[in-house]
This record gives sequence, C-alpha cells and structure tokens, in this order.
Amino acid sequence: MNLAAATNENLANISNVLIYSSMAVYTLAFLAFIAEWVFGSRSKVGRTAAALTARGADASGPAVTVRSGGSTAVLDKPKVVTRSAAGTRDVPDGPGAAGGTEKGDLYGRVAVSLTTLAFLVEAGGVIARALSVQRAPWGNMYEFSITFSTVVVGVFLGILAAGKNVRWAGLPLVTTVLLDLGIATKWLYTDSDQLVPALDSYWLWIHVSTAIFCGAVFYLGAVGTLLYLFRDAYEAKLARGGEPGRFASSVLERLPSAASLDKFAYRVNAAVFPLWTFTIIAGAIWAGDAWGRYWGWDPKEVWSFITWVAYACYLHARATAGWKGRKAAYLALFAFACWLWNYYGVNMVLNGLHSYSGV
Repeated sequence: MNLAAATNENLANISNVLIYSSMAVYTLAFLAFIAEWVFGSRSKVGRTAAALTARGADASGPAVTVRSGGSTAVLDKPKVVTRSAAGTRDVPDGPGAAGGTEKGDLYGRVAVSLTTLAFLVEAGGVIARALSVQRAPWGNMYEFSITFSTVVVGVFLGILAAGKNVRWAGLPLVTTVLLDLGIATKWLYTDSDQLVPALDSYWLWIHVSTAIFCGAVFYLGAVGTLLYLFRDAYEAKLARGGEPGRFASSVLERLPSAASLDKFAYRVNAAVFPLWTFTIIAGAIWAGDAWGRYWGWDPKEVWSFITWVAYACYLHARATAGWKGRKAAYLALFAFACWLWNYYGVNMVLNGLHSYSGV
C-alpha cells in the first residue's frame, strides 16, 4: 500500500451518508420487529405447561405400567423422554416472535426485509470507506465498529437464508447494532486517513477480519445464551406449578425451548472457536513482523488470550457432567464479556501497543 496516497474525501463523505442512512433503516426494522412481537399471538402458556405436566411425573425415570392380559402380566413399554445436553426439560419450541399469526408474520417479514436493506446500505458505507483510502476498512475503532455491525447482521441473515429460524434474534440484533453504530458515530468517529506504518501489512486483512467475524458469531451465541437463561427460568417456574407473569406469557412462551436455545449457543460458539484460535496465532505472527516479538504481554494480547481461555473452559464445561445448563451459560456470558472488554475497554481505557488503533 502507498502510505502517501491521498484520501478521497468524496468517497469518505459518501461512506458517512450511507452509515447514517443505514441507521435510519435499522430503526425502521427495529419498529417492525417490535410490531412482530406485539401483533403475534399473546399467551400460549398451555403449550409448554401441558408438555411439562405430561412429562413432569417422569422426573425420576420412565414409569412402567402393568396390566392384566388374561393370566399373563403385560408390561407396557415405558415412554422415553429425550432430554437436552443441558439437562433442561423436554418441551416444544415456541411458535416464534410472530406467534404463528398472519399479522405478526407479515411484520416479521417486513422487519427482515428492512434489516437486509439496512445491511446492504451499511455494507456500501464500509466499502466506500475502504475505497476512500484504498485499504482495509478496519484501521481504527470507528471502522472496526461499522464493519463489526455489518458482519453481525450478515451472519444473522446468512443463518436465516440457510433455512434456520432465528428471527427471534432479530429484535436484540438490530437494537445492539443501533447502539454500536450510535457509539461509533458519536464517540469513535475518526476521519478517513492512511494507516500508521505498523498497521500497513497484509496481516491487517487476515488478523482483524477473522477477529471481526469471530466476534459476530460470539455475539449471536451470547444472545442465544442470554435468552436460554430467561426461557429456562420460565420453564422451571411452570414445572413447579407457578404462574408466569404477563411478559413471560407473551414473550418467553414464543421463544424456542431452553434446550433449543442452549444447543444453538453451544453450536455457534464451538464452530467459531477454532477460528478464534487462528486469530490469536495470526496476531502473534503479525506482532513478530511488526515489533520483532511474537508475544509481549500487551493488554490486547493478554485479553485476547483470556477470552480464548474463557471460551475453552466453556466448551470443556459443556462436555463435563457437572457443568451443564445454567452454570455453563454463565461461563459463556463471562467469555463474551471478556471479548467485549477486549473490544472497547482495552482500546479506550488501557495503554498498550494497540492504543494507536483506538479512537
């Protein structure tokens, strides 16, 4: 790359306009997702409660019924209940954010369409930013943030396109994206400019791009984990014979079961963990080229490794009998909190060799 290359201010301004425009469309998508939940069917508590009632008596194991067949005692085949890896109750998934109603489904489809449009507009803004300086568009915190939110939405839409019903994640997704873009444009904005010498490397394309993608997938895993905790508590209350509140009846009942949410979170975290391992290795190789050492206990390096250890512990815990369900979920949220701290806190609070890529 040519460090002396001039910045194309016209493209930089176009990028800014596109980013702000995408925020406007994301806001419309946010309202449409709200409408999907509001106009979806209200309470279907009987769906989960009936399943728990039918299977609740099976808590200590499958019952065996003995009936008389003439002079012979006949043992009825016991009903086997398949339980999730997390040890949660075996209940059906909820009908989704739309609740199975035509009106709710219509708003949900509109929300996804608007999210797709906002994604394309934001992606255009990221590309324009890259073209304005002819380099990778993640040389500072502002660029990292707008690229990160774009990739998060892209991963979400990709999962939807693959036929997986994850529309329940749409509302927290666009809410978080709007928050991320708001912080980026208000406090992290940096004029489009050339890279400092240490960042002018092909490793910028490899190391940072994989870090962004990993963070996007970790985010979706965190959303699934957080919703799992709410849904699990809801199912547990029903299993004890408790009466859920209006919010639980209207919202939590429509989510996938706790077992499904737990499985989703585990699968996405497990799938991207090897790439996060590669990200750290790639960063070490880049550090060796840029600074003459592979590891120097820089805050960014330390917290990247702490994040790796936290996710490694989570994945190990999910395969260990004593650390399933909520305990493992708390560990997964701690791991993502480490990633968030590495994203914001290390760059904005701590001083290190990575501080030049901050605000």
